Amino acid sequence: MSGADRRRNPPLAELVLAGEQQTEAAPITDFIFMARDVSNAYLVTTAEGDLLINTGFATSADRNAALFAPVRTGPLRYIVLTQSHSDHFGGLNAFWEAGTRLIAERRFAETLAFYRELAPYFSRRTGKLWGTTVASDQDVVLPKRIEPDIVVDRSYSFELGGRRFEILSTPGGETLDSLTVWLPDEKIAFIGNLFGPVFMSMPFLNTVRGDKPRSVTRYLASLERVRTLGARLLITGHGDPIRGADQIRAALDKLHAAVSYVNEQTKAGMNAGKDLWTLMREIRLPDELQIGELHGNVPWAVRAIWHEYSGWFLYDATTSLYGAPRSDVDADLVELAGGAEALARRAREKLEDGRPLAALHLLDVALGADPANTPALRVKRDALERMLADSGGQNLSETMWLRSEISAADAALNQT
Repeated sequence: MSGADRRRNPPLAELVLAGEQQTEAAPITDFIFMARDVSNAYLVTTAEGDLLINTGFATSADRNAALFAPVRTGPLRYIVLTQSHSDHFGGLNAFWEAGTRLIAERRFAETLAFYRELAPYFSRRTGKLWGTTVASDQDVVLPKRIEPDIVVDRSYSFELGGRRFEILSTPGGETLDSLTVWLPDEKIAFIGNLFGPVFMSMPFLNTVRGDKPRSVTRYLASLERVRTLGARLLITGHGDPIRGADQIRAALDKLHAAVSYVNEQTKAGMNAGKDLWTLMREIRLPDELQIGELHGNVPWAVRAIWHEYSGWFLYDATTSLYGAPRSDVDADLVELAGGAEALARRAREKLEDGRPLAALHLLDVALGADPANTPALRVKRDALERMLADSGGQNLSETMWLRSEISAADAALNQT
């Protein structure tokens, strides 16, 4: 893989950045308009005022408001937040008007409070992942208080300007507080990121950056609720809408079947006595159920499902019951091996044998005892480069993690 290939953003990153060149709101129908953003915002116009579905990110708020301004038809009557991630609500301040009513799912407040309480923790993790992909010199200022006027438990219905809206609780996808906006007369469903940031992809039930774990059972139940609507137009949080009742039904059938397959295979493997690592290696989707793995993937879904059903203890080692990580004995292992350089040489052999993960296991020990060891750092960088090349740069979290680890290894080498 060339240097240019290594720097190319994964497809999801390109999708997230797609709105940077947008100069006017994109019409989806004659009454629905889209502003592309980290997560898209949608304006629905009626004879008695407008409804906004998500606001986009805080740093894009003024731009999004300007994009929608030429197609606005009246006061903004409602804002619907399909989830509590900040790329959905960050632009609230730019859109809020006197009389605007805010709609959110019943778990929105507690989920948002969770993110804010752990903001320093999540910020460090997100910065490590995104820092090598997206750079921004803008300060992110989020709304300080968000108090929904209407809290949706299972559903909430209303009419505006002769247009009927049903707001449906569909938790378990990208967040635990997801909403779907359904226009029953037009058969249009706005699902936000219910099925992830890329439609027809394996759900990311436990994200690399960290989040409240999502439930595969809730995900499948929410997918079924959307599937039974019979939508003719499906509008997601990213990318272009999916059109046609038959196409939408076929896509949702396949998505349900694929996730159900991974769920059932994981349970079957657990009952058969197979360990988690074996199932992560063995379970793969059959050809007819192949879906995208651009954010989550099948092995990570297997691990998330295992933990949903079984919890964190894998029955693998007594030490995992206590605060005693393997790194406590890194220095002993390095001494017994004859030094960090000896482990680095063995790691190089593993790498040349096509086993970069085995090399990284050895290097974790070597660098745990001697973090500045130059030979170990060089092998680690080379192993990570090999893994990035082998990955194809398609999965967002995998690519960003490997890039960040390569950058950290280079920085450590520059200091030696």
